[in-house]
Amino acid sequence: MEKYDIAVIGGGPAGCFAAIRAGQRRKKVILVERNQKLGQKLLLTGKGRCNLTNTASMDVFIDKFGKQGKFLRSAFYDFSNQELMGFFRARGLKLKEERQGRVFPETDKASSVVKVLEKALQKNQVDLCLDCRITGFTVANNSFKLKLNGGEHIQVRKLVLATGGSSYHSTGSSGDGYKLARKLGHHITPLLPGLVPLRTKETWVKDLQGLTLKNISIVFKWDKKKKISSEVGELLFTHFGVSGPLVLDLSHKVSPLLAEHKEIALNIDLKPGLNPAQTERRLLREFEQHGSGKIKNILKTMLPQSLIEIFLDLAEIDPDKEVSQISREERKRMCDLLKKFPLTVCGTLPLDQAMVTSGGISLKEVNPRTMESRLIPGLYFAGEIIDGCASSGGYNLQQAFSTGFLAGENAAFELKA
Repeated sequence: MEKYDIAVIGGGPAGCFAAIRAGQRRKKVILVERNQKLGQKLLLTGKGRCNLTNTASMDVFIDKFGKQGKFLRSAFYDFSNQELMGFFRARGLKLKEERQGRVFPETDKASSVVKVLEKALQKNQVDLCLDCRITGFTVANNSFKLKLNGGEHIQVRKLVLATGGSSYHSTGSSGDGYKLARKLGHHITPLLPGLVPLRTKETWVKDLQGLTLKNISIVFKWDKKKKISSEVGELLFTHFGVSGPLVLDLSHKVSPLLAEHKEIALNIDLKPGLNPAQTERRLLREFEQHGSGKIKNILKTMLPQSLIEIFLDLAEIDPDKEVSQISREERKRMCDLLKKFPLTVCGTLPLDQAMVTSGGISLKEVNPRTMESRLIPGLYFAGEIIDGCASSGGYNLQQAFSTGFLAGENAAFELKA
């Protein structure tokens, strides 16, 4: 039976960094990954370009994770975005900053990030066990005995679970880590899709499939006065509902609400730069300039062509009606729609089609300063397996790198002999 100081389960960003850090501390480390290659999900992030972190302040990072942000404070401060960027730059990977502080490799290839991680693992003498899964385990005498799918057994003094969530099953994130954690007595908070497209009740969205609305904002509303508002950005219509940056960034907040409410109102502000009075003046100006035209033609200056027919249908206005015949009440309905174009959200795509998992190992059962289990000494968690997720922009990957660093650092530190 092969013996190691530390075993890290999962070859994503969290697992790689936990293993690298433990290796830097001169511990004998094995990294177990179920895929034939490391970083399968990492290769898909940022549309294959890998938005590995953000230049925002630590306070912003903490805020992005909402109620779970406080738990991550130690991880973010022990290994910050600046330190992560320094790690990659020191190993020859040039980085660039894009809109809203998003950081990418200059190569625009996620494979460049994976290559740096692979070289760091090799340099720090981490043994790799690829195409390998844990099929059984026992905990006794302050050590873990793991049975691998090939029949081999290994014994380790510390164990780091960094198996990811339950999103994108094709990359290996099938929820195996949750099963292991449950067997060890840990509680798993409800697993919900985060960064996921939303389904709508309205079927006419199929007619708008592929249309991107730019420079708009959205508001989700439920229980009369409760709402979630976005910044100005983009929304994409799909054959089943809506997607795009604004929708994805707020979907992790909408997912749990859909568990309580069957439907949630979604209002699109098509002219967020104008208040209601300014919107009406803009509409009147268009009417004055094109008083003899049909309303469906006049609206081309304000709306995408494919949206006009649906817009007028919702406003209950004949598309062929002359502008000069539009009544004050009809004009009011148009102004209202420009500021509150309505949709009804009735669900999300399945969890295995989400970019990240919202939910996971209960934070109450993990020490935020070390990532060690409060229930099982020597057991650590890192990455998406931990409860909580943030909007897009590099925040979730930084969480994986930071918690991985913290888990690897402390697992190694506890091995004094």
